[in-house]
Parts: sequence; C-alpha cells; structure tokens
Amino acid sequence: MTPDLTDKTVIVTGANSGIGLATAKALAGYGARVVFAVRNTAKGMSAAAGTPGLTEVRQLDLADLASIHRFAADWQEPIHLLINNAGISAPELRRTVDGFELQFGTNHLGPFALTNLLLPHVTGRVVSVSSQAERMGRINFDDLNCEHTRYKQSSAYATSKLANLLFTSELQRRLDAAGAKVLATTAHPGFVATNIYDRATGLGTKLMLRVLAQSPEDGALPVLHAATGDVPGDSFIGPEHWLHMRGGAEPIGRSKTARDPKVARQLWDMSEKLTGVSFSL
Repeated sequence: MTPDLTDKTVIVTGANSGIGLATAKALAGYGARVVFAVRNTAKGMSAAAGTPGLTEVRQLDLADLASIHRFAADWQEPIHLLINNAGISAPELRRTVDGFELQFGTNHLGPFALTNLLLPHVTGRVVSVSSQAERMGRINFDDLNCEHTRYKQSSAYATSKLANLLFTSELQRRLDAAGAKVLATTAHPGFVATNIYDRATGLGTKLMLRVLAQSPEDGALPVLHAATGDVPGDSFIGPEHWLHMRGGAEPIGRSKTARDPKVARQLWDMSEKLTGVSFSL
C-alpha cells in the first residue's frame, strides 16, 4: 500500500544523486513536499527539476558545523521525515572544516548535529542510512578523529556506519524517555551502484558493480520502508536477499557493538562535546 504524505514535509540530505535522489523521488510521488538538502545547490536544482511533485532546494554542508547551524536556524516549520542519507567514503585522510576526520565528521557528527538541532520540528521519523559494513567498525574513543591511528578508508567508513546505528539507538532511548512519539530508524541500502564507487579502480570491484550491484531505486527500498513502514523505533532495515545486499526490505540484524547501550551513550556524550550540540527535547 502506497503511503499518503500529502501536506507532509520531508528533508533528504544528499538528495541530488544516487539513493538520496531515488528516495526523494519516491517520497515526492507519495505526495510529500521534499526538501533537497545538498552541498551543491546547482546539482540539487537540476535533480529537483527532474523530480515530479513539490520540491525545494536548500544548501547544507554536513562537513561544516556553521552550515548545519545556518540550515537549522532558517527552519521554522514541522518536519514529518528527516532522512539522513548523505555520506562519503574518502580514499585518503582528509578533514572537515572543523577538523574532524572527514568520514566520521560527514557521516556521523554532521547528521548528529543536524538531527538534534532540527528535532523540535520533527513530528514523524528520523531515518539514518547506515550499512552492514558497520560490522567491521571499531569506535576508538581515544582517537575518534584519527590523529594518532593509521588511516584506512574502509575502516573509517565502517566506523562511521557503526556510529549511525549507535546514534539511532541512543536517540530512540532519549525520545522514549522524553515521551516523544518520534521514531528513529536506520536503513542499509545493500550493494548499490552509486557515485560512492566513482574512484573504484580494482578489477574485482568493477566486475561486482557490473554484475551484482542493484539500482539506486532498489537501494532506496529499505530507506523508504524505514521511513514509512510499520516498524518500531530503532529498527534496522535492509534488503531481503543475497546476504541482505539485494532486493526488497526487511528488518536485519546488527553487530554486538551496535547493540551495546553503553557504547551508544559514550558515543553520544563524545559527539555532544565535539559538536557542541545536545539533545534538544
């Protein structure tokens, strides 16, 4: 059954391409007004122009806390869905405007700050896009910004995706404690051919992308189910088939670390200190 989001406002970060764009188009098709929250507004305008329905483009750079604060300060209306979709994978060690390791800063700290700043306006759900790569993630609280540890792209990405799940769990706990009806969920899109693999050079990766990767539209299915399906808070939704990497959407498992409430609380406390943003309900 297609959900009816008429008169509802949805924010999708990174909506100019890939899974974000596929998600935005689907939600617009459900009747929602979709706000494309993007770093490059020219690309966002082009993507929005090709999206039937009511759309809007606003500038947002998740690697810049000042940009996040500006976006949140300009927002004064209800948000039915906040989709934390935007994410990156950086081959070499780089840093955000505020000095955070780029993947951890963009994939976790940025959405952490954005969600908490916008939370007083959210009426429905907060959906964060994670990955089963979280199973390889390790939260090193002594070196979250990779200042002393050797940087490895895949490890940094996995850690940021683990942080997404821990963030969602602790957010749901806090929402419940505050008596809020808002739900926090997480989605794993599966193996999707998007621009996150643009720099892939290995023959094996290129072959897998050609043979096994699914489309952004299929990758958006778990995100849409996490956003509109009949699921409880702190759900982790992923594909149904091929080790949860392709096709459909269903609840999936997560790592032992991702289920640890102590680690989730510790990460939340550290994230508050790093961003200067706290739970706002």
